[in-house]
Amino acid sequence: MAKGSQQDAATSAAQATARGPFLPGAMVVVTLGNPRDKFWGVILALAPEGLSLSGVELASFEDFVVIVKDGESFSPAVVFFPMHRIERVELDLPDGNLPSLSQRFSAKTGREAAVLLASHDVSGSGHLTGSLHSGVNPIEDPA
Repeated sequence: MAKGSQQDAATSAAQATARGPFLPGAMVVVTLGNPRDKFWGVILALAPEGLSLSGVELASFEDFVVIVKDGESFSPAVVFFPMHRIERVELDLPDGNLPSLSQRFSAKTGREAAVLLASHDVSGSGHLTGSLHSGVNPIEDPA
């Protein structure tokens, strides 16, 4: 991993900690129980009732990367998981020399996962809103 991307990841992690790590726009891996499953995506909302997420099942991550890389149309799942199903939510961060899933996604597709997933039109029309390369998260609270 390049030194600059390590510094970017460290800066992002520090900013996330300063404002709270599990806010809308954060990339996470969610482990679910009953049935057991894992999901990777961007938080849309977190409430006492549950977690809303835009993303893909972790088992489909590589297929999703290929679809985006090939420029095919896609529809990430926009899902709500009730709290009683959630076993664990972890930030998608690098682990030592291992890049995060988001970093792997960006390296293979040239796109930022959080921006791509968060800006996908949740109305189901299949087209994207906002800019994919602006670096601005359209759902992040500026406060």
